[in-house]
Formats: sequence, structure tokens, C-alpha cells
Amino acid sequence: MVPVARESDLLVAPEMALTGYCFDTREEVEQVAEPADGPTFRALALVAKAHRTWIVCGFPECTPDGRLYNSAMVIDRDGRLAFTYRKTLLFEADWPWAMPGDSGYRSFETGAGSFGVGICMDLNDDRFIAWLRVARPEVLAFPTNWVDEGEPVWPYWRARMTGVPSALVAANSYGPDGEYAFSGRSAIMRNGLVVAAAAPLGDEVVTARV
Repeated sequence: MVPVARESDLLVAPEMALTGYCFDTREEVEQVAEPADGPTFRALALVAKAHRTWIVCGFPECTPDGRLYNSAMVIDRDGRLAFTYRKTLLFEADWPWAMPGDSGYRSFETGAGSFGVGICMDLNDDRFIAWLRVARPEVLAFPTNWVDEGEPVWPYWRARMTGVPSALVAANSYGPDGEYAFSGRSAIMRNGLVVAAAAPLGDEVVTARV
């Protein structure tokens, strides 16, 4: 069961939300990777259509020719696969298996505003920030597995979003995964301010009007 906020226009789930993130080998990822229109999409498409909401959800993508990407499916309110975004700037945990993304960046018009998509390390990519400043989507849908480095994460996200007009909707995993631990604290930020946020640990649905 996927919790959906009533009358939400956009639902964002974390990076590789249903599989976990840390894998030692390509062969391990191949056990859980799926095509963009695979079983995760089919399940979430029903949710999107039933609740008339856009959904962005991270997953490990496999292509017919055997390539693997750290991706996010974008599902429209009619339950159609609108786009598959592939993470461009890879983190060290991606290196054993994922190829750098080749999808490019894209903005989507929902009828209730526009949004773009980036995954975790993309926020550290000046090329991505430059695109956001030019494209100016109203929201950045941001699936992430942000590593807990013992410091609050929101100030860093705020700093990277300086000069970007988009609100940030960050869905972050929490707790240990392999050799890493993720910081939780999923947040919705607008104009540098945190308008809604989750705790460091535990499953939560965070909502705000942006």
C-alpha cells in the first residue's frame, strides 16, 4: 500500500525506494533491476490514476541491451509513464554497477505547476543547477539517499539551491544500508525555508502546499 496525501498533485519517493541502494556487484543489482514499465511502474500507475497525482519514484533500471541505471520513473496523473530520468552524477555506491545517465533533464507541466527531477548527487552537479536556473520549474522532485555525515542536511540543500527559484521536495531514505547510513529528514523547502519535514528515522508522509 502506498500512502497518498489527499488531493496531492505530486508524490515523491526516495532514490531506489523499493530495493535499497547499496549493492556490491552488478550481479546483485540485476536480481532487482527492472525496465521502466516493469512491475513497480504497473503498481504505482494504479495509484497515480486512482488519486489523480503525479508520482516520481527511484528504481534500478535495466534496459533490453543490458545497461543498468539509477533512475526515477515519472508517472502522470493518468497512470502513464511520462519519462524515465537517469541519474547523471553518480555517487561512489553507484560506480560498481550504474552507467551515468543519458536521459537529460526535463520539466513537466502538471496543470497545477511545473516540476523537474534530479536524483541525489545531481544536486552537486553545477550543470544541473544551471539547468534549473534556466528552466525554472516551480518544484524540484528530488529522490535521494543522502548519507548521514553527522551534520544537518537542510543547510547544504539550501546552499545548493541558491539562485534556483524551484521549491525542493526531497524524499530521503533513513538508517543503515550496507556500509552507509542515510540521514532521513525528508523535507519540502521553499525560498530557503523548510516548510515541512520528516524525522531522522521512521516512515512518514510529508506534505505541504507549494
